[in-house]
Amino acid sequence: MTRIEGRIVDVHTRRIYPGVVTLDGERIVSITEDASVTATQHILPGFVDAHVHVESSMLIPSEFARLAVVHGTVGTVSDPHEIANVCGVAGVKYMLANGDRVPFRFAFGAPSCVPATTFETAGADVTAEDIRELFRDERVRYLSEMMNWPGVLFHDPVVMEKLDVARSCGRVIDGHAPGLRGEQAAQYASHGISTDHECFTLDEALDKLKVGMKILIREGSAARNYDALHPILASHPDRVMFCSDDMHPDSLVLGHINLVVQRSLALGYDVFDVLRAASVNPVEHYGLPIGLLRAGDRADFIIVDDVATMSVLETWIGGTCVASHGTSHIASVEEDTINAFACSPITADALAAPEGTSSVRVIVAHDGQLVTTEEHHELPLTDVLKIVVVNRYHDAPPAVAYIKGIGLSRGAIASSVAHDSHNIVAVGCSDADIAAAVNAIIEVRGGVCVAYDGTVDVLPLPVAGLMSTRDGYEVAKAYAALDATAKSLGSPLRAPFMTISFMALLVIPQLKLSDMGLFDGSTFQFVPVRTFV
Repeated sequence: MTRIEGRIVDVHTRRIYPGVVTLDGERIVSITEDASVTATQHILPGFVDAHVHVESSMLIPSEFARLAVVHGTVGTVSDPHEIANVCGVAGVKYMLANGDRVPFRFAFGAPSCVPATTFETAGADVTAEDIRELFRDERVRYLSEMMNWPGVLFHDPVVMEKLDVARSCGRVIDGHAPGLRGEQAAQYASHGISTDHECFTLDEALDKLKVGMKILIREGSAARNYDALHPILASHPDRVMFCSDDMHPDSLVLGHINLVVQRSLALGYDVFDVLRAASVNPVEHYGLPIGLLRAGDRADFIIVDDVATMSVLETWIGGTCVASHGTSHIASVEEDTINAFACSPITADALAAPEGTSSVRVIVAHDGQLVTTEEHHELPLTDVLKIVVVNRYHDAPPAVAYIKGIGLSRGAIASSVAHDSHNIVAVGCSDADIAAAVNAIIEVRGGVCVAYDGTVDVLPLPVAGLMSTRDGYEVAKAYAALDATAKSLGSPLRAPFMTISFMALLVIPQLKLSDMGLFDGSTFQFVPVRTFV
């Protein structure tokens, strides 16, 4: 038996009282109120990230867990959509197997949209039968975000079959419908789609709450919607959760869901409502095998200094202390790789600008947002860079367009983390630097890269071109160095690499670039780079 004394934070009864938590193995056998307990530390349920793509941390699940537990995270609702787009069902099974090697509560989903669209080249196709097969594994707990909202609204047969499989298997269905409002939001939710993490205005979130959906407030490395959405913590505390969606490794070193909890408390929100969003709501909504600090529960909880500052002292999972005072006690594991990379190096000549026009469409990127806007610019261009997407699965001509908002004054940055199909995306000031960065990534079969003045720095990501098997803290340090270099070349963005990774995300409006060409996400069709004015 293990006894832990402190002030018990009971989120269910909304009480804080002195007491003792008694553990026997992986379970809590009793929680006893005891006025004689003088320990001031607070014991409460651990934090849960309600929607995250572990791949975007550039770490395999076991390393993600090593870093996350330091911040009081005991589990995640993890969508393996990224690796599935590269490696298919085999990629999902890779994540499941690696996640099982560490004491952490991963809940993986079955990817619903692989490929995400027919307007880009992906490495795999996950069918409805593949999803049914994945659901035979109890570790696959939900249908991941249904990004093809037009397919839902227009009853696309493939989309309907996947939704039917999820419902027949009794699985929760996650949503993804940026900007959907009113009757369309109601129609989308009517198919059993229960959540949305893409709201970027309060009115949109309220519309979706009205039709029965639950809202995930996203605060990640690139997309940050907390400022717009936090009022629903007070108005709908039973139907809100916190998520990161995408978090780069240097961000994960600094904090996770704990930072959103601290921010919410600093704004004056009720501590029990905040902790409900950070722990109870995701556990109950997804039926996660995570304890919530009750007798008989799994012994998954955290110890903090007090509920005002919420500084994490210890994290316990399954009755074992997995982190204490900023140090993770989860050991790194050796892991094999899985990948799909079959393209040849490119030349700078392949990136030549389109001829015969005086005006072009320009993607406008916005810091902290996945949505982009569209502008038209006359040639020659100023304050506008070239963006390139190169098919990583087979040789094909690069797609070339223009982008504003990345801010480089020299050099180029590139990444094989490029949602959703993870072809290579690059932005730069010269064709030579862009080609150098792309080719460095091809040589290592995936990674992130900066090229400038004849120098090429690359962080290899050998697992699907998305993740490293190295120590998570080392990866974070290497990535932070590349990030700093990109910013020294002129980028004002908080997360330059994360931002360019979303410039190929066709399901988020407005203007994006796939390996097949420039794409208007609001009309779901290709548009020419030239505007023919």
